[in-house]
Parts: sequence; C-alpha cells; structure tokens
Amino acid sequence: MPRLSLRWRVALVLGLGSLLLTSALAVLVWNLSSGYMQRQREQSATRQAEVNVRLVDGALRTGSDGLEELLTGLTTGPDSTVLLYRSGQVLTSGRQIDPQVLPDELVDLGRRGVPATQRLVVDGIPVLAVSLPISSADAAYVELAPLLQLDRTFRFLSVLLITGTLVSGLLGVALGSWAGRRALRPLTELTKAASLIAGGDLKARLPTQTDPDLARLASTFNTTADALEERVLRDARFAGDVSHELRSPLTTMVNAAEVLRRRRAEIPGTAGRALDLLTSEVDRFSRTVVDLLEISRADQEADDTNLEVIDLVSLVDNVLDSRPATDVPVRPGLPGPQVLGDRRRLDRVVDNLLDNAERHAGGAVRVAVLSHDGHARLEVDDTGPGVPPELRERIFHRFDRGTRAGSRGTDTGSGLGLALVAQHVHRHSGTVWVEDRPGGGARFVVELPEAHQ
Repeated sequence: MPRLSLRWRVALVLGLGSLLLTSALAVLVWNLSSGYMQRQREQSATRQAEVNVRLVDGALRTGSDGLEELLTGLTTGPDSTVLLYRSGQVLTSGRQIDPQVLPDELVDLGRRGVPATQRLVVDGIPVLAVSLPISSADAAYVELAPLLQLDRTFRFLSVLLITGTLVSGLLGVALGSWAGRRALRPLTELTKAASLIAGGDLKARLPTQTDPDLARLASTFNTTADALEERVLRDARFAGDVSHELRSPLTTMVNAAEVLRRRRAEIPGTAGRALDLLTSEVDRFSRTVVDLLEISRADQEADDTNLEVIDLVSLVDNVLDSRPATDVPVRPGLPGPQVLGDRRRLDRVVDNLLDNAERHAGGAVRVAVLSHDGHARLEVDDTGPGVPPELRERIFHRFDRGTRAGSRGTDTGSGLGLALVAQHVHRHSGTVWVEDRPGGGARFVVELPEAHQ
C-alpha cells in the first residue's frame, strides 16, 4: 500500500483532531441542552399536574357531579390524557388509551401517596407520565403529557450537531491540506530547483525567502548551486582550452598519419601493423578532441540564439547526402514535421546516430522522420546485437561505451557521441532513448517538440 504524502498526513491529522474536538463539544452541548430541556418539560408537566390534581381533589371533597366534565377540561391538547384511578374504577379523558399499558408500579406509587414521573411510549407517542396522590380519597391522578415537540427538537439538535461535526472534520482536512501546501512550498521549490540542476539547468535557483528559518536554507542552496555552476563552467573551459591546445599538434599528427597511410604498401611486416595501429589511434584521438570541443562549447553556452524553423526531413536528407558511405533512404511521414532548433546541433545529432550505427551495428538500415502526438520523431534502426536494458541509460553518459568499456580499437569510439546527442536533444526540450527494433537490433528514437506555424 503506497504511503501517504506528508501534506496529506498533515491534512488528515488536522481533520481528525478537528473531528475529535467538535465531537467532544457536540456531546457536551447535547448532554447540557437535552438534559436542560427535558428537566424543564418535566417541571412544567409536574406543576400543571399538581394544579390539576388540586382541582380534582376539591371536586371529590364536595361530591360534585361534574367530575367527568372537569377531567375533560384538564386536558391540554389532542395528544394529552388524564386518568383517575379510584375504587377499582378508571376515568379517562383526552386521547383514549388502554389503562393497562401504564406500569402498575407507577399507579401504585400514586395511590400510596408518593408522587412519580416516568417517560413512556404509549400507542407510538412519547409521553411523560406524572402520577400524583389524591389526599381526600384512596385514588391516584395520572396525567400523560405528550413529548412530540420535545422529540422533534432533540432530532433537529442531533442532526445539527452531527452535521456540524462532519463539516468541521472536512474543513479541518481542507485547512490541513492548505496549510501543508503552504508549509511545504519551500520544499517543493527546493525539489524543483534541484531537479532542474540535475537535468542540466545550472542557473536554477531558489527565490529569496522572508522567513528567517527558510532564508538560510535558500541562501545555502543558492550558494552551493553557484559553486557547482562555476565548477562545471571551469571544467568545461579547461576541457575546451586543452582541446584547443591539442588541435595544432593533432593536425600535424593527422596530416603525418595520412602521408604514412598513403605509403602503407611500402612498409611491410611489424612496422606496417604498427603504422595501422598508430593511424587508427590518431583518428580516434582526433574524433575525441572534436567531441570534447563540442561538449565544452555546449556546456558554456547558456541559451540557443541561432534558432530557426527547420524541416526535419530535409535536414536528415542533407546529412545522409554528406555521407556517401551511408545509403539509407529517409522514410518521411506526411506532412513532414518541422521543429524550432539549431541546425548545426541537429545535424550533429543525426550524424552521431548514424556514426553509432556504423561503428557498432554495421550501419543503419532504416531512418524515419514522423509526427507523433505533437512531436517530431526521428528513428534510426540497425540490425546489430541491440542494447541490453541495463545499459540503455548509461550509453548516453559521457565516456560510457557500454559493453566495449576498456577495449581499444577503431570501432569502439570515445563514449562521447551519444552523450552529445543527449545534450543537444535536451537543449531542444526533447528526449532520446533506445529500444528494441522489431525483428532484432536497436532503434534509437529522438522526439522534439514540433514548431507551431
């Protein structure tokens, strides 16, 4: 089960705390209010019953014949009931009920001269039964006061408290989410800046913070990023300076090697094989220096200023035409995609992918330029041994030659060609990867955002 993020844990804790607090307050309000209203209703019903029983007692003392009319007048509503128990007789007025539904103990307490009250449900209606003695006769007066209005008030109050408790919990979660997002915003900005730097954007920085606790974090991070950017640029300048210094003697070595290569037939035996090894290493050294110059220049250039709308099909055709040894037709999609980019760098991307196919897989067998989900897509297929899944990211790192690491020879390369591809593609906000080619081999894929006309 995935673990909740810190933001949602804070939100849930705050929501749970709000729910528990409002629940405790709701229970307290319910107990106080319901108890108070119930006591008030009981006192009111008892006082009314005491007044009524005095009237009944007076009528019994005087032997009045209008007792039933008196009982009828004592009822306070259609749901109230008055019962008079005397000499085995029960007189009833108001809502008619079966006297047997009343507890015998309640009636007996009244007859024994002990006032009593009890909450009952009679024929589906909640009532408060008040039992009082009649001093002038062996009788008991029982009055049933309806509690329908009180029960409605209790139900409304309970719904109100429960709804308020749930809303308070939801508001607590919402408030916790908002507070967590605001509290974690500096961490989000830090993560974003660190990701940009890891992706090659060395100018990413944290904004200035006004909070004293966060200001030091932002200052330290920005200072570290400044130092890292300076170190990377210094290393790039060093690599560029070294490469520039090597170009003059390297040019002399390349020209001398070319002269010796033309005289190869005159140098037999071991000296000839040594010459072959020397010329191949000079060629490899020359390619490495050129790649180092390209990488150091790309590292030092912050932005692309030579951007133009480029027809990717035409660009790939031009690169193939400049390589007589590569006889692979371009399979264009319709319409041909266009991209906004630096023509020199995109030329280098295509050229390096073709070089990689020739050096490691016997040459490209398919080059396709397509439109795919708003992106221009370049595919270069070969029929070589393919790239193992565990090496598909490593081969785009600098000086990483995959399974050929540590080996020497004319076909091993310097490990900079694909790194340059990845660097140039990244500068165009694109992506590059390698996958299996249907039927065997490898397929190198470059995707760049299409230019909007």
